[in-house]
Amino acid sequence: MSNFKIKLYLTILIIISMAFSGCYGNTQKAQGVTVNVSAAASLTDALNEIATEYGKKSEDKILYNFAGSGALKSQIEEGAPCDLFISAAKDHMDELQEQDLIDKNTRIDLLGNTLTLIASKEGKDIVSLDSLVSSQVKSIAIGTPESVPAGQYAQQTFEALGITNQVSSKLIMGKDVKSVLDYVETGNVQCGFVYKTDAMLLKSGSIIADVPEDYHKPIVYPMAILKDTKNKKQVDRFYDFLQSDVAKSIFKKYGFTVL
Repeated sequence: MSNFKIKLYLTILIIISMAFSGCYGNTQKAQGVTVNVSAAASLTDALNEIATEYGKKSEDKILYNFAGSGALKSQIEEGAPCDLFISAAKDHMDELQEQDLIDKNTRIDLLGNTLTLIASKEGKDIVSLDSLVSSQVKSIAIGTPESVPAGQYAQQTFEALGITNQVSSKLIMGKDVKSVLDYVETGNVQCGFVYKTDAMLLKSGSIIADVPEDYHKPIVYPMAILKDTKNKKQVDRFYDFLQSDVAKSIFKKYGFTVL
């Protein structure tokens, strides 16, 4: 083989190699990154639908961690992977801000909600805000107040009604609002306090009443980006999408108030 043919052959190999390398590099880039989002359990259904919509325009993967806001706050403090935090109460976000763990410039009040009393199929005819102290009502489920904001709002409601001592022995604690909803839906407790957005998901049982807003602190969902995120550009994009018209319509569909 002549030197010319050898050089031509090597040149072709190099060109092919570079082409494959370029394609491979583009494929890697197209795979996107994982954005870790810690969010209050009451946001589960809405945020899952939002992630589906976001996936139509982005290669990034949204990985959710749903739990009670207090539990999520503790996980973040202990170093759990988190790029974006959406709490169901201001105080948990306040604590992270005091520790300089969030970018305070990204903190916004994203959503509002309503506290709602629900009852099991068996308890719907005897449960009301006024009957919680009666002997007929034997079990009331609420989220564990130390870690679940909905449980805090329920306790504030008992205080506003002046019935804290009368109902204390009836309380069944849930790790989050989804647990409370399940307790009521399965008939394991007669009634419980959840967010309206969760109450709308009841398949059995009944919505009894929305709790008046002046019975508890305002229900606000703050959102912020964590200071130590390694994927700021990608997190910013999802943060912006959560405030888009598409996301707002989904939040409203599930009963949230967009702030």
